[in-house]
Amino acid sequence: MEGKVTSLNHDKICRISFYHPKRNSLPSSLLNELAETITNAGNNEDVIVIVLQSEGEKAFCAGASFDELIAISDFETGENFFMGFAKVINAMRKSPKFIITRVQGKVVGGGVGIVAASDYSFAAENASAKLSELALGIGPFVVGPAVERKIGKSAFSEMSIDFEWKASRWCEQKGLFNKVFPSIDEMDKAVNELSASLSKGSPDAMKELKKVLWEGTEDWDSLLENRAEISGNLVLSNFTKNYIKNFKENKQ
Repeated sequence: MEGKVTSLNHDKICRISFYHPKRNSLPSSLLNELAETITNAGNNEDVIVIVLQSEGEKAFCAGASFDELIAISDFETGENFFMGFAKVINAMRKSPKFIITRVQGKVVGGGVGIVAASDYSFAAENASAKLSELALGIGPFVVGPAVERKIGKSAFSEMSIDFEWKASRWCEQKGLFNKVFPSIDEMDKAVNELSASLSKGSPDAMKELKKVLWEGTEDWDSLLENRAEISGNLVLSNFTKNYIKNFKENKQ
């Protein structure tokens, strides 16, 4: 199996990393493993704060695996694939621990949803972002609630409709990134400082604050499942199949 998810606990901080050789894209196997790892860290009494990151110095996450998308041939398989992103977002939402994301590079589609579902995010200056799902004939349905909650309906609409790259400073201004740094080293210093500070705090206080911050999302289990059904239908279209096929051919 290509790709991996790893976790390391040290001094009350759990660092969860994911990796895939194709720009840290996420096939369903990695999505399910990532959701489970986040849930386990949230249930671990020896963990107070979670840092979510990907490996390498280039893309943070290229979103859905195109290899897996183009192979989907029935509704059930399509729905199950998009439920992978729903599971990750809901695991982050339900975790009683604050989740900090470290965004070292470009982030696309489902990856934007993961960043939006975190409680705090640091990014390097080259970490531009885009929602490209509409170009594929799908639309950002599953990640939409998380992104809209984070940056507001107007900015979410802008990202969804023009699906162009948004610079890191735009993302910071809209709230997708909380802080942007000129270099990865400076970003990592800030990640380490905040996670270390939170690790010395009251887990009960942070748990209660997280509940407050996520008020109004109690229906997301069913909401994101409904959105996965929409995407599961749309991914079967000839438009989507042809787009992915042409994209992959042009990349070769």
